[in-house]
Amino acid sequence: MLQKCEGIVIRSTDYGETNKIITLYTRELGKVGVMARGAKKPSSRLTSITQLFTYGSFLFQKSSGLGSLQQGETIQSLRGIREDIFLTAYASYIAELLDKSTENLERNPFLFELLMQTFTYLDEDVDPDILLYIFEMKMLPVLGLHPQLDCCTNCGQKDGTFHFSIREGGFLCHRCFEVDPYRIKITPMTGKLLRLFFYFDLNRLGNISVKQETKNELKLVIDAYYQEYSGLTIKSKRFLDQLDSLKGKLK
Repeated sequence: MLQKCEGIVIRSTDYGETNKIITLYTRELGKVGVMARGAKKPSSRLTSITQLFTYGSFLFQKSSGLGSLQQGETIQSLRGIREDIFLTAYASYIAELLDKSTENLERNPFLFELLMQTFTYLDEDVDPDILLYIFEMKMLPVLGLHPQLDCCTNCGQKDGTFHFSIREGGFLCHRCFEVDPYRIKITPMTGKLLRLFFYFDLNRLGNISVKQETKNELKLVIDAYYQEYSGLTIKSKRFLDQLDSLKGKLK
């Protein structure tokens, strides 16, 4: 049965001398694996459509295992991402996080839009750190994780000074600081952004400028929370962190 889908290439693996196996995240079906025969040949009409991060329209033979890609048409090449080593690292981590967090053929149009919008913004030079933190916060419910970001996780109060407790799974107010001596000290701005990134619609992202100190706090909280609760091992994260420290030194 032939299936036509709009999708984004989130993984590409060489198979044999001339073939590729690609993983698409599609609007219609969710995550799908397809075999692209001959896609490694320079003359193949499937070469450009099977490039990582390409957004296109794909026609493939659907089967119980791997589908077989028949043809495709590029809608947006997102070449700007592939041509920049830093943006490639961000996009690779985002794609791998989505891949590891989802099962095949679980339709989720919200996730497709989130990925599409994130990659489009990356390609348009929007701050990649902010895009990454938003994507990570949006993926938490997909993993069944719901940090308490509306009030103190211990007493329920909504006013006061808040820190973040990994152990308690959310904000702790100043009245309850002794509940977790290892809580992460954060500024009110970091708390506000964690909540905003979790709830707001990425399409409404305007010009956002965040101080480096705030970014460091966001990264610390999100990384620690993922490490504690997600159960995921994401290879591209290490490379991204290495590039991040290199970027810091270059500044």
